[in-house]
Amino acid sequence: MTSALYTTQLQAGAGLIEETHLLLELWQQGMSSSELTQAALRSGRFPNVSARRLRNIVAEAFAPRYLIDDAKPAALLKSLRDPLSRREFEQVLFLYTCRANAILSDYVRDVYWAAYSAGRSQVSNEEARTWVVRANQDGKTAHSWSAETIERVAGYLTRCCADFSLLQGGALKARRILPYWIEPRTAAILAYDLHFAGLGDNAVLVHPDWTLFGLERMDVLEELKRLALKGLLIVQSAGGVTKISWQLSSMEGLIDVLAHDELR
Repeated sequence: MTSALYTTQLQAGAGLIEETHLLLELWQQGMSSSELTQAALRSGRFPNVSARRLRNIVAEAFAPRYLIDDAKPAALLKSLRDPLSRREFEQVLFLYTCRANAILSDYVRDVYWAAYSAGRSQVSNEEARTWVVRANQDGKTAHSWSAETIERVAGYLTRCCADFSLLQGGALKARRILPYWIEPRTAAILAYDLHFAGLGDNAVLVHPDWTLFGLERMDVLEELKRLALKGLLIVQSAGGVTKISWQLSSMEGLIDVLAHDELR
């Protein structure tokens, strides 16, 4: 579970995958949220979106996900759009969306993966609503939410999971659980992202981001061993201690490898 308070920011949009693609095309290094909004309004790329709605998408969804930390996520994503497949790219978007929305990351861990591991076939909006009610009662929000807000947020949680292919899409009250696993190149990006953030080798293995993909420490170790077979790193593990030799010195170096290597 995360310690950050839950917000209603998902109401600005769930996965927003197509909108993110368009905004990344328009975004340039150094561009602020308001400047991106103006560029998007001038572009004509959002003909069916009102100016108010577009401002909300940029300020409440795109910016908190991708313009944090000097816009490093946006810069990384912009460079990954060509090397990655659609599924791989969407998994990276899923990662950043969960990082920006504690309520989504905890829902994925508490409800989705619990249901997945139990062999259940579906999860419902009502189950999400009950989970949000309990979170509200447990003080995980800054203030008490109305029944209407709880209902909307619950719906956005399941819709967001559907946008990122964890659940069946469509306007449904109960959604089928879809097979979901981390792609090798997504695993490489996450591992190196954590490494370049300054985490030690064993801290990388147990970082909560992996659990968004249903992976515990031993699962992560197996993923890294598979990456080692591709020459991306060297893994030595014994007695519960793991030592990783990182073969690349920058994320730019990893992107270059991904652009020239299938690694699937």
